[in-house]
Amino acid sequence: MSFSNEEDLQRLQKILAQAGIASRRKAEELIKEGRVTLNGKVVTELGTKADPDHDYIKVDGRPLKRGETTELIYIALHKPDNVVSTASDPQRRKTVLDLLEGLKTRVFPVGRLDYHSTGLILLTNDGELANAITAAKSHIPKTYMAKTKGSLSPEEEEQFRNGVPVSGIRTAPAGLRLVRRGDNPWYEVRLIEGRNQQIRIMFKHFGHLVEKLRRISIGDVELGNLKPGEFRFLEPHEVKGLQRMSRPPKVAKDEVAPSELTLARRAVAPRRPAAKRQTPKAVAKAAENAAPKAPAKRANPSPARRSGPPTKRSGGPSVKRTGGPGVKRTGGTGPKRTGGPGRDR
Repeated sequence: MSFSNEEDLQRLQKILAQAGIASRRKAEELIKEGRVTLNGKVVTELGTKADPDHDYIKVDGRPLKRGETTELIYIALHKPDNVVSTASDPQRRKTVLDLLEGLKTRVFPVGRLDYHSTGLILLTNDGELANAITAAKSHIPKTYMAKTKGSLSPEEEEQFRNGVPVSGIRTAPAGLRLVRRGDNPWYEVRLIEGRNQQIRIMFKHFGHLVEKLRRISIGDVELGNLKPGEFRFLEPHEVKGLQRMSRPPKVAKDEVAPSELTLARRAVAPRRPAAKRQTPKAVAKAAENAAPKAPAKRANPSPARRSGPPTKRSGGPSVKRTGGPGVKRTGGTGPKRTGGPGRDR
């Protein structure tokens, strides 16, 4: 029992999630399984509250350090084939945590990928965000590339998008786009749900097996150029994007909240290609190219050199040509123009 002030108390599952032990949902399972003790007593009630700065909390016999603040980190990992997406495995198979070499902070996977599925998986010690991402009401889209044995007909594609029955419950609307044709085509699939082997079951509903399945994005976080087994830390704008997408949409007082079906269809709608980010140097160069340029000055052509004696100019300041149609040469060393008070060479 905690003797702290009421305002200092927090739910036990929230404390575990903030300490990076597990997501809030997983922390609730730990409590119900009797694996958590509070001040020496086993706790199984989810409503139990504690003070993280003064109470003694243990998980599986390991104490939580009181008053310890853990830096929140967010990781994107390319999960290879034949790797489980859990923190531990009773069969002692390789887990995604085994791929985080050199990472000292304890993290846990957000959601999961099937054993033979590959691609993007997020890991963090932020239990609040992990719980928000995996919550059914968050509607954060997840995009996959699926290679199937055989193609869907146009009618089947439309049924796929509208949802198919899985275990007696129709799936939420999904995005579907044929990327590469052939006997074994590739499809891009966008889901807002995370049922066990959902994409494989949906294609199997139409008689097609999924040969390869790779997740390429979660919200605005993309797999990018990560190779299988590699990981990277998320950029701040990626974390903010996940936090924004995990919050329910704001609705004005005089507006009607959109239905779950409408929100699902919005989430899986085809995305517009993101604008390419430009460096300040590239922006300055583009502005310079767009600015109007002054016409270039034409250089005066140098006069051609003439052979023979220098030219003698006579008469007025301007040249006036009169008389015959052309030049008349008369036995001199140079051309002589006749007829009028023009030049005499």
